[in-house]
Amino acid sequence: MLSALAFEPPTRSVSPVLELSPEDLREECAARAGIYRLLSAVFVEEPSFAFLMALRAEDSLAKLTEAGLSFDADFLLAETFQLADALACEYTTMFAASGGFPPVESVRLTGRYQQEPYFAIKQTYRQLGFTLHKGRFTVFEDQLGVELMFIAELLDRCVAALDSGDMAVFRRWEREMKRFWTVHLGKWVRGYARLVERAAEHSFYREMARLLSAFADEEIALLRLRIEDTDQGKAVVPKREVQVEFNPDEPVCNGCGGADALRELRS
Repeated sequence: MLSALAFEPPTRSVSPVLELSPEDLREECAARAGIYRLLSAVFVEEPSFAFLMALRAEDSLAKLTEAGLSFDADFLLAETFQLADALACEYTTMFAASGGFPPVESVRLTGRYQQEPYFAIKQTYRQLGFTLHKGRFTVFEDQLGVELMFIAELLDRCVAALDSGDMAVFRRWEREMKRFWTVHLGKWVRGYARLVERAAEHSFYREMARLLSAFADEEIALLRLRIEDTDQGKAVVPKREVQVEFNPDEPVCNGCGGADALRELRS
């Protein structure tokens, strides 16, 4: 997780990435990947003691300030063990406890866990060779931190393609990023970030939510996308009716003649 701090705030005005030189484009992709990893580490689980120590180091705080973040004394002056306890409580209250708002796409868009976005994302990860490894806690594939880490991995592949001079491969990974933002992240991350910013009592989550919101806006503009914010920052998401419980990863008996109907109901 400490690698999440290896980031530099992008020093650019929003412009199409392919207008940059290959060298500048590589630097841009690497910088963006670092911010994705930082935000992934913030939202994927409770912040560890080691993560907070690294985050509050002088050079890290300078970079966060450069990115426009302004933490209060509750983050800057608190003893690290006390800070870790306070943030663990806030994480649980906002993201894990009953009455909170989990950072999970299925929940934000349908009001339920493990719905269509979850299965679609699992399929995308599998097709592109992205494997989710268990951390301190088990998380869903459509959890915010995991989705952000997936984009960071795609940006790493962009960097590798640029290092080898293969613009065709670079464009392939860029298309995958655009698709993932359009189909998944773009639908919910902006509204959700505004909700966290409003609800957070601790300046750490308030400021990280501000960073997520601003960064999402920049990414959507950079990739030249137009995506409706379906989430809208709702504190409570109405539960959609479940027409059928169907996991596309499990075999379906074709003998009953209902496989096609199940797929149609699910779409």
